[in-house]
Amino acid sequence: MTEADIGLIGLAVMGQNLALNMNDHGFKVSVHNRTSSKIADFLQGPANSTNIAGFDSLDTFVSSLKTPRKIIMMIRAGKPVDELIARLLPLLDKGDIIIDGGNSRFTDSNRRYQDLSGKGYYFIGTGISGGEEGARHGPSIMPGGDIGAWPMVKEILQSISAKVDDEPCCQWIGPGGAGHYVKMVHNGIEYGDMQLIAEAYHLMRAGLDMSVDEIQETFAEWNKGVLDSYLIEITANILALRDEQGAAIIDTILDAAGQKGTGKWTAISALELGIPLTLIGEAVFARCLSAIKDERLLADKLLSSSHAIFEGDRKSILGSIHDALYASKIISYAQGYMLMRDAATEYDWPLNFGDIALMWRGGCIIRSRFLGNIRQAYDENTALDNLLLDKFFIGEIKVSEAGWREAVTLGIKLSIPLPAMSSALAFFDGYRRGRLPANLLQAQRDYFGAHTYERIDRPRGEFFHTDWTGEGGDVSSGRYEV
Repeated sequence: MTEADIGLIGLAVMGQNLALNMNDHGFKVSVHNRTSSKIADFLQGPANSTNIAGFDSLDTFVSSLKTPRKIIMMIRAGKPVDELIARLLPLLDKGDIIIDGGNSRFTDSNRRYQDLSGKGYYFIGTGISGGEEGARHGPSIMPGGDIGAWPMVKEILQSISAKVDDEPCCQWIGPGGAGHYVKMVHNGIEYGDMQLIAEAYHLMRAGLDMSVDEIQETFAEWNKGVLDSYLIEITANILALRDEQGAAIIDTILDAAGQKGTGKWTAISALELGIPLTLIGEAVFARCLSAIKDERLLADKLLSSSHAIFEGDRKSILGSIHDALYASKIISYAQGYMLMRDAATEYDWPLNFGDIALMWRGGCIIRSRFLGNIRQAYDENTALDNLLLDKFFIGEIKVSEAGWREAVTLGIKLSIPLPAMSSALAFFDGYRRGRLPANLLQAQRDYFGAHTYERIDRPRGEFFHTDWTGEGGDVSSGRYEV
């Protein structure tokens, strides 16, 4: 019987490539899949001439593993994970390790961690980013759950992860669902980055009347500077591809975006924690708006959508679009880190924000040049409240601000929607204002609901009520958050 170092269940693209990656790094791997034909296809195809062993039955698969057993599940999130765990438990011994490597919701990972640890098993919920290529050659891996299991899986996970400056893009995140939470925020930032790039593309295509080739050259050039990132790189690659007739593939794709839910989960968590994650929220809603294609086509006819073209200095305005993309990207990461900061407090997770930046520097979808600057910011000040208060990012925003405003103004003038860029700018303006009009909101709340307010001339925590109409008296409602 095989004495495998680790077992993997789920032979879709990610599972297959992770198994091959582990094999390449000298680990003996056993695999299982619900559909047996996929096991045979894998072993006769990509896994041919490897030491990977396949097993049709779950019990023989489990029996093939060294103890304590380490099993990584690469299956669809939700109910299938719970069902598979229920089937595994009768076959396992106390002290065995179950690793959920799918895109599970962090609340599910919290629940599974509590349940399995109470029964004597180890549970790790780990985010894995990098897609097919990353899984095969080195993904970003974000493990969390039972810290007792980390020494037993650390070598395997760090060996197969991406490396930057010889440092593995895999570090322990924290207890419970911390690993999947950080992966969720990663995906939220990914939504934001993709929307920002799409808006820059839209400005160039619809606003500047640039050809696909011209836009491709622009993104390729931008990828050599501060915008250097995986998503900018693949955008240039996408725009370069042509079909058999020589037409740009991008022009054949329907403008209705899909989503799998992680961006929405990020926005929901932000609402629950009261964090102004405006850019990522707009990125999610932009996908929702794109999905109502037929309705948009009708509105385009009935509401006379403008199709004006910019007629000024193209080189100058391209510089402004570049700066708007860069500054908005900084806001996206700043908001994501704000959310993780509050989640660390809310869920009592000892998150290391510098390590998280390190893990995102290689292998993952949002890898980009300035993640090194984010790591440096938190290494220099572990108690940093916001990236926008770090000296490097203060300087970058100041340099980019004028172009940022010009690009957003251009979108408004040409009726080109820029929900992510404009919401990022609005957040920035609100964040750096010492006084906002929320005093009026508080007065309104107190007027119609006697919800009370604080005063600028009294200590925080003291609450007051005004009888605005002369008929309400001194009675106020209990305070609550809205």
